[in-house]
Amino acid sequence: MVNQALLDQELAAAEVAWKDGNDGKARVCARRAVGLVTEAWLSGLPEPLWRGDAMEHLRRIHQLEAFPVPVRQAAERLSTAVPRRDAAPFTTDPLADARVIIEYLAADTRE
Repeated sequence: MVNQALLDQELAAAEVAWKDGNDGKARVCARRAVGLVTEAWLSGLPEPLWRGDAMEHLRRIHQLEAFPVPVRQAAERLSTAVPRRDAAPFTTDPLADARVIIEYLAADTRE
């Protein structure tokens, strides 16, 4: 089960950072929020598919064809490094991308 208080804290911090124009912090907080939900989702599986930090979770979600395309695309954009933003898919709204992934994983956990 996801630590809802910590998830809410990360999402709120991402939103504040985004509104303050601190894109880097917003991306980090959004990634950590996805990491929290992914950890909870993985712990509910009979056998975890992988282990790792938030970036590893995003990379795996992007790579696995079992995830819907919008979820995979959001993971790709959110995991793209800032220096590669001109050469690769890059999120212009890290909160929206994080929410796409979080909503999908949360819905899958409830089923």
